[in-house]
Amino acid sequence: MNPAVRTIELTKTYGEDETEVRALRDVSLEIPKGELAVLLGPSGSGKTTLLNQIGALEEPTSGTVEADGVVLADLDDKGRTAYRLNSIGFVFQFYNLVPTLTAKENVALIAELASSDGLRRTEDVLERVGLADRMDHFPGQLSGGEQQRVSIARGLVKDPPLMLCDEPTGSLDVESGISILDLLRDVTREGERSVLIVTHNSVTAKMADRVIRLRDGQVIDQETNPSPADPEQLDW
Repeated sequence: MNPAVRTIELTKTYGEDETEVRALRDVSLEIPKGELAVLLGPSGSGKTTLLNQIGALEEPTSGTVEADGVVLADLDDKGRTAYRLNSIGFVFQFYNLVPTLTAKENVALIAELASSDGLRRTEDVLERVGLADRMDHFPGQLSGGEQQRVSIARGLVKDPPLMLCDEPTGSLDVESGISILDLLRDVTREGERSVLIVTHNSVTAKMADRVIRLRDGQVIDQETNPSPADPEQLDW
């Protein structure tokens, strides 16, 4: 079985000559299907750059990114767009919701692009994330935790095999953050969906099936966790 994600000697540089910055250096890693993985590292370690590579938001300088056996560099522009739309669910730290649209409308924007039954799927997924009675509210009427749940619903509505989450609890209080991590863990248990969480918080790593540590653009350690902790039992 192909892994959800595999990178092979992945390198990304920006600029040239004296201004060249190597954000990723020969990164090789693998995330099996059905795992919750945490990519851990300090600011500037290359975490978001790696997420952008896996999400086909940027092209590598060298090396390979594979998603379920498909080499992303082999896709044309149309194929990359389809991959981002149908195979990836993105969750961001600052939610990226349209303030003039309700929770339902924010999710339906993506659902209707991906499926002819977008409205039904929108309502189903908002109920799934615990917002059945809040779907007609605007982002400004929702708490930070509720807005992040809308963001997760937007990522889930396409039923993607892979969720990419960039500091999903970074703007939340501890209680809301635990709730979001509980939800992401539950999402991983659905079928063969994989979730990759990027964070600088080492506590989050204790709830992961797999932990990948990044420093200065390089993988310095990868380990599996046979007994992931419950987020509510961790010392935040």
